[in-house]
Amino acid sequence: MHGYRWQLITGAALLTLSAFMYLVHYALFRDSHHIFSYLITDLAFLPVEVFLVTMVIHQLFSRMEAKARLEKLNMLIGVFFSEIGASLLARLSAGDPDAQKVRVELAGAHHKTDAEFRNICKRFSTREYATEMNREEPEELKVLLASGRGLFVQLMENPTLLEHESFTDLLMAVAHLSEELSHRVNIKELPEADLKHLNGDIKRVYCALAPEWFSYMKHLKSSYPFLFSLAIRTNPFDSNASAVVKE
Repeated sequence: MHGYRWQLITGAALLTLSAFMYLVHYALFRDSHHIFSYLITDLAFLPVEVFLVTMVIHQLFSRMEAKARLEKLNMLIGVFFSEIGASLLARLSAGDPDAQKVRVELAGAHHKTDAEFRNICKRFSTREYATEMNREEPEELKVLLASGRGLFVQLMENPTLLEHESFTDLLMAVAHLSEELSHRVNIKELPEADLKHLNGDIKRVYCALAPEWFSYMKHLKSSYPFLFSLAIRTNPFDSNASAVVKE
């Protein structure tokens, strides 16, 4: 109730001011017919005014604001993939027995139409991802994730990301894996039970990371073709990918 107190006070003050002005008008001109005629006319137009303000102008500004927020959000996601996300995805996909299917589908993606590429993204965003890690790879992941810890903190502190639940879940999964690995001194000598636990955390990251990458690629293809071209040429699902243009 206290949060609406200033609104109630402002509303009461405006109504009081309006009544005072009508009294001044009546005191000067003694024309109640004119006052009530214009009052009824204004009240009759009020629903139209509410419609224009709340359902047309407000919706227009809301869409513009949502578009601007989405653009900022995609910029943050782009920073994540540029700094660490693509490298992390490359390491995880290297242990994916079905990664070859993704590489085949993405071959020549820059020649595909937006509709065709959206279908590819939709198909691979819903598949079940799995990756197999040996004893050496978690140690490499530990070093990689440690280098991006500052970025994780900065991204999670950004209020814009609160509107993107799936990407926030990805950051939480990556941060959790980083923390788990940071508490292991010698990962190569861990018991099988602990390695199985870490593999579960790694799979969680992979299952969240891959769909976000495809979603971001879809955005780049439709909005920034030059960025999309580089992202596809350095496709993290292809260990032989190169930024060098060959055709």
